[in-house]
Amino acid sequence: LCTDVKMVKMSRFDADLKKLEHRLPDCAGPERRALKSQLRRIQKNIRSGMGEKKAAERLARLNTRMTASAERRERRRAARPVPTYAPDLPITARKDEIIAGIQKHPVLIISGETGSGKTTQIPKFCLAAGRGMDGMIGCTQPRRIAAVTVAGRIAEELGDTVGHAVGYKIRVADNVNDDAFVKIMTDGILLAEAQGDRRLTAYDTIIVDEAHERSLNIDFVLGLLKRLLRRRRDLKLVITSATIDTEKFSKAFDDAPVIEVSGRMYPVDVRYRPNGDAAGDPKDLTHVEKAVQAVAAIPQATPFGDILVFMPTEQDIRETCELLGGRGYADAAVMPLFARLSAGEQSR
Repeated sequence: LCTDVKMVKMSRFDADLKKLEHRLPDCAGPERRALKSQLRRIQKNIRSGMGEKKAAERLARLNTRMTASAERRERRRAARPVPTYAPDLPITARKDEIIAGIQKHPVLIISGETGSGKTTQIPKFCLAAGRGMDGMIGCTQPRRIAAVTVAGRIAEELGDTVGHAVGYKIRVADNVNDDAFVKIMTDGILLAEAQGDRRLTAYDTIIVDEAHERSLNIDFVLGLLKRLLRRRRDLKLVITSATIDTEKFSKAFDDAPVIEVSGRMYPVDVRYRPNGDAAGDPKDLTHVEKAVQAVAAIPQATPFGDILVFMPTEQDIRETCELLGGRGYADAAVMPLFARLSAGEQSR
């Protein structure tokens, strides 16, 4: 008799349970797992003899949650930015192939030389492929400066400002809106988030950019995502590398397909300066002093363009700026750039 009563209750709510189960795909991605778990608990409780009134109340509350979640997903779909693409970037010529690859495969590897445009265009290709609806498109960068500048560039190309459709998160700043579609971050930030959410439910797509650098963080991120892909069939992974050695990445992810994109390089002349200068300066000048001398010689050859000086340490950068500033260049602004600068100074 007891078994018969339970079967009657199950049949009483069977239609409601099936209706709610069919609505799950329409709910927002980050909430879908929790809603499914709640539905399974209600189903189990009904089988265990839960009263009809209580069961009806719980199903009604779950239905309300699903309705609100589906509405949020629909609003997100309506607000999705429509990407445009730079026709002069080499990667744009492979746009359709890359978008189709993202849609078809759980993992896609893109090998692009410097200047191909992969860093700024691939997040937009993911948007065009329908990603970003069930979570954000997360894109990792090895350095904080890159995360901030890439977010700014993508937002500008989408006709938006940073912090809305596109945001960034680094160790010292979080500029991501709750409704953001693209989130640029350092690989360390993604690892930190994985400690609190092992399924990374905030994302439906993750791009690991500059994977060829093979830092400890990048290797940890790749290992984490390899395991996560077995548990999350809805997750998409795009790995980008600037090298031709993509076979290792492909084999690591079950022979994932590889798309190679050419780069866009400008002519480069390599000129070696003597140890000392023609005016008879001593040969034991520091590398900072030699760099300042080289900068002084450039305007004599061409009055146009900008000058980029690379230095190994923050102290060297500061000394170089101080020496250059002391030379009183009338039409030049001398600006340092290193990781410890504030976001405002880096943007400048």
